[in-house]
Amino acid sequence: MCGRYATTRSAGDLSALFESYDDTDGRLAPDHNVAPTDPVPLVRVTPEGHRALSVGRWGLVPAWSRSPAGAARMINARSETVATSRAYAGAFARRRCLVPADGWYEWVRLAGGGKQAYYMTPLDGSVLAFAGIWSVWEGSAGPLLTCSVLTTAALGELAEVHDRMPLLLPRERWAGWLAPGGEPDALLSPPPLDWLGGLEIRPVGPAVGDVRNDGPELTARVPLARSAEPEELTLF
Repeated sequence: MCGRYATTRSAGDLSALFESYDDTDGRLAPDHNVAPTDPVPLVRVTPEGHRALSVGRWGLVPAWSRSPAGAARMINARSETVATSRAYAGAFARRRCLVPADGWYEWVRLAGGGKQAYYMTPLDGSVLAFAGIWSVWEGSAGPLLTCSVLTTAALGELAEVHDRMPLLLPRERWAGWLAPGGEPDALLSPPPLDWLGGLEIRPVGPAVGDVRNDGPELTARVPLARSAEPEELTLF
């Protein structure tokens, strides 16, 4: 599960990294504590065939929805069912996107009570690309661009923190993910274990648990208490 993450790069930096034009209209701001329904950057191919960096709301609202009220429950789409789910299949087939991130958070319940937050981020400081899907919902206030992040079974050391992780796409898979068509099994395959080995699993402080908090201090490493032995993996 991916329910909180950080994305702090500027529109200019993301446009260069993802070789896309900037369609954010100055609406992109750094966010160290992205929560459901927040505005987030996403890279998609427009109907005209151009790769664009856009700002969308996190939590997919299918075009046929009567309202966007249920978006917070649709921030994640399971890779195992995304190709067949009524809510996600159309977007997976025709509207795939990349969701840039610096890293994501998970919580582990501790044997002595409480939870320990962890931040998963590249050791080399490079950008992450979550596999995503997007849709446009037409409301009375105008079109609303929304997206979901795909998740898959956690692998390697990441499975010690949570049983799910975002479907992470190495750079060589970006173009294939954005291109129309493709075999679902290949598109949805997890990244290699050696690539995942380049991620740091960093203990961070409890402040990230409050969505009102923001700032680089949320991703700072904190000492791991001796009592921080995981009791069970939890969905938060």
